[in-house]
Amino acid sequence: MSTQILSSILLVIFFAIMIYVGYSTRKHATDVNGFVLGGRSVGPWLTAFAFGTSYFSAVIFVGYAGQFGWLFGLAATWAGLGNAFIGSLLAWNILGRRTRIMTQHLDAKTMPDFFGKRFHSTALKIAASIIVFIFLIPYTASLYNGLSSLFGLVFDIPYWVVILVMAVLTGMYVIFGGYMATAINDFIQGIIMLFGITAVILAVIHDNGGLLAATQKLSEVPAEGWTGGAFSSFFGPNPVFLLFVVILTSLGTWGLPQMVGKFYSIKSENDIQKGTIISTVFAIIVAGGCYFLGGFGRLYDAPGIYSESGKVLFDKIVPSMLSTLSPIIVAVVIVLVLSASMSTLSSLVLTSSSTFTLDVIKPAMAKKNNDMSEKTQVTVMRAFIVVFIVLSAVIAIIKDSHPELTFIAQMMGVSWGALAGAFLAPFLYGLYWKGVTKASVVVCFIWGTALATVQFLISLNIINNQTWPAFMQFTTQNSIYSGAIAMMGGLVIVPVVSLFTKKQEASEVDSMFTCYDATVQVKEVKNLGE
Repeated sequence: MSTQILSSILLVIFFAIMIYVGYSTRKHATDVNGFVLGGRSVGPWLTAFAFGTSYFSAVIFVGYAGQFGWLFGLAATWAGLGNAFIGSLLAWNILGRRTRIMTQHLDAKTMPDFFGKRFHSTALKIAASIIVFIFLIPYTASLYNGLSSLFGLVFDIPYWVVILVMAVLTGMYVIFGGYMATAINDFIQGIIMLFGITAVILAVIHDNGGLLAATQKLSEVPAEGWTGGAFSSFFGPNPVFLLFVVILTSLGTWGLPQMVGKFYSIKSENDIQKGTIISTVFAIIVAGGCYFLGGFGRLYDAPGIYSESGKVLFDKIVPSMLSTLSPIIVAVVIVLVLSASMSTLSSLVLTSSSTFTLDVIKPAMAKKNNDMSEKTQVTVMRAFIVVFIVLSAVIAIIKDSHPELTFIAQMMGVSWGALAGAFLAPFLYGLYWKGVTKASVVVCFIWGTALATVQFLISLNIINNQTWPAFMQFTTQNSIYSGAIAMMGGLVIVPVVSLFTKKQEASEVDSMFTCYDATVQVKEVKNLGE
């Protein structure tokens, strides 16, 4: 059976399941709490898989695996392990329980809503909503990256058709079932990703004569400054850059609204403990597997991965690896990458629509003495899901049709760093420390978005950083460095600024933090005394 027929059959089955799940879960999406948070009753398996599939999209499988595997060789696997142990294990342990408890106590349904209620500031809530809107949309559009080259292996169809199909189907099940439909489909898509990445790794290693033979071949590939073995070494040819990649792609999840939002909906503390283990194992296999696979990219050094000017096209590396594999493996990969992209897309558009509706539209209507009913809020969120999906699809199509518009690609690159740089520190400290001030949150918002904006302008050659001091040049040499430094800088800025700015009323903060303390009375049965 040909690859095209196999892929078509698997895609039809996959699409049918996604739509069925969306339709069958519509009863869970009748009010805001159900549509946005699944009634705060989602179990550990669904939550853990929703977290993992929102984390890992086609960007990691096609783009990052190809790019960082090419740059670092097998050492790129450290990025995947960082994603597992920092981005998943530590994130769940440090953020999971406290996020779930405090957001329920404050009745916060989104990250901007948390900032507004935690710091008693409508302005902070609106500012956070604007940051989400500006930087999450280009990030959403980046999810379509890599689909063109992969689908081009099998189907002779225009790229815009692939984008349209993915956007429409994702929109259908999210609009029908809200968060519950997204969580169940994420679970199904996560299983596909687990089996898919395992099958691809085994096939690529077998295609190169086994693990030892493949590693030996990789060790013979030359690198600047190395006599051999650079791409099979423990830390690769550029360990400093690798460290910043690990920080950005791992610590970044702690400040992304679509990731942290998964903790809002989990059912119980016991489920958080289970979800921690499940999420970490999922990340080890999927993220670790993707980067490990990408590490063998230089064994497929074919003319097709280079542009006319000789520049390496990183999105072409993984498709080049797959082109030599069997039809069934290629068909599975097509479904795998589509699963990864749709799961992340659904999470992002649900986050964007709920944030915009609950944190911008609803307060604006309340000022006009026109309260929105639960039904109206859900309807507005569904409408904005359509808007955000259309926007992301249009941006992706324009980017593909007009590659000279480099600002779109650059905007996508800085989105992750901007969001995490602005939100990570205020959110983390806000869960643990009563001394965080409103002023420190404002400064961190400005710090994260300003650094990302400067990086964006430098990438477009609007600003020249060559005359700047050495540290500033280092910080802004690319979006990886600036994004990681934005996050780490925020962790310093918030406590320092909080020490010198006006504190919240002690009674207000104490009342919020009572949610972590529970008084338990135990009846004393016997007391023999001393």
